[in-house]
Amino acid sequence: MYTVAVQCEVICQHYLIGGDFGPENHPHSHHYRIEARLMGRELDVHGFLVDIDDLNARLQAAVGRFRDRSLNDLPEFEGLNPSIEHLCRILLEGLASGLPVRGPATLRVTIWESPHAWAAYTRELPCT
Repeated sequence: MYTVAVQCEVICQHYLIGGDFGPENHPHSHHYRIEARLMGRELDVHGFLVDIDDLNARLQAAVGRFRDRSLNDLPEFEGLNPSIEHLCRILLEGLASGLPVRGPATLRVTIWESPHAWAAYTRELPCT
């Protein structure tokens, strides 16, 4: 199995809803480190699982929508607690759309909100 990954950092604001989460119930910022990791068995004619520059550009574009914004104010989070779990899924769905893969592949988005705390979302991708 081959693996390709890219990372970036972004600052987002949010506040948690629907429970007593202490200080997390009030608006605050997080400096997130985000990784997009693609795993698959088949390489293209150039010997790539995916063009790493394309994957990086897609991650930058997906993250750009959230940069320096409050997640609570974005339509993607309407009716949702803006947790990093939901952010992982929302970012993965944006990245997966149109991502060229030769064979079955797995895409995983991991977000660290601190050096010791992270969440991830993984999804199987069909061949394109």
